[in-house]
Amino acid sequence: MQEDFHYYATYAAAYLAGYSHEEAMEICYSAQFVDLCSVTLLSKLKAPKSVATTQFQLELMDHRTDLVGLQDITKIWAAFHFLPKDLYATKKWAGKRYLSKYRLICGPNGELLKKTVELAKGRSLQSVGIAMHVLADTWAHTYFAGTPSLVINNTNYDFYELIPEGDGFIKRKIRFRHKTSEPDDIENGLYTGSLFQSSENSIMNLGHGRAGHFPDYSFARYRYLPAWADYRQVVKDNPSDYMKAFRQMVYAMKFIRSDDENFELERYDTESVDPYEARIKEILEKRQLNACADWKAFGEELSGQTIEDFDIEKYQQEYKDAQKGGKARTFLGKFFYGALSHKEMVSTNIKLSGNYLTGIPDVKRRGKG
Repeated sequence: MQEDFHYYATYAAAYLAGYSHEEAMEICYSAQFVDLCSVTLLSKLKAPKSVATTQFQLELMDHRTDLVGLQDITKIWAAFHFLPKDLYATKKWAGKRYLSKYRLICGPNGELLKKTVELAKGRSLQSVGIAMHVLADTWAHTYFAGTPSLVINNTNYDFYELIPEGDGFIKRKIRFRHKTSEPDDIENGLYTGSLFQSSENSIMNLGHGRAGHFPDYSFARYRYLPAWADYRQVVKDNPSDYMKAFRQMVYAMKFIRSDDENFELERYDTESVDPYEARIKEILEKRQLNACADWKAFGEELSGQTIEDFDIEKYQQEYKDAQKGGKARTFLGKFFYGALSHKEMVSTNIKLSGNYLTGIPDVKRRGKG
């Protein structure tokens, strides 16, 4: 997903969940900051590099892709952007190396999502925002994995957009190019994706890089034939999925504020969201590269407050000026703590499943549950 959903839609969901305007602003800021907290920024702040929640393209280009390098990449991308749905998935005839990547395929309503939301309960608003980023991305990034893999993440010539027309859809072949200097061309179905690299572990094969930003657009409906599905047709309906993501965020944030101890998977808020369903659907279906203005207007109508634009510099001086013992109490200090806790939780669960793409477990391997 993009800033339009991680920032402005998350604000709206937080407000509907009962948070104040000020609280919702901290939550949505943290959700968006997940996409920007890189080693480059942390070096500037003289903060621990271990709390990075993303890696920029230039950082990745110089990154090793041996086992240690793959573990570093997977710790970030599987935790924050491509949360695995089923760490114990099975596949006939699959070898251990392939199965370890197959089990990292992202999807909604997995056990790790439950642990993600429950981990944020009783913690800072920054931790809530991190959890909402992760939750939202399970819907946008379904069918892709947060580790470099040609066999899991590649796209091929059979990739079609399904465009509404009348009571049905027309099928249009999507063309991918590699010219990052030009914006995606929605009208002509021309989108920027990463270069094809035949190496299984190439950085170009990380996440949905081969499909570029197309899977992040809320209006996108598409079908393709991924190798992991044995080249059977897979269909993705983002407008429907993004509506579920929004409803699930509202429920998740209500749960975090409540006395309930058990987060229920496949539960979506209808009571708070239904009055605005038509408006939200209109935003999700609109064919545009950036829906920030529409989501911002909706959020401001809900709260009657001004939603300030995201400013990456907003909390940096506070962190830099704080004494060593006080940095943990700053906005970014709380974000870093929440990010590290979440990363360690996901990484540990991946290790304990017998999958070593985030490292070797420090304790004796346990079975499922």
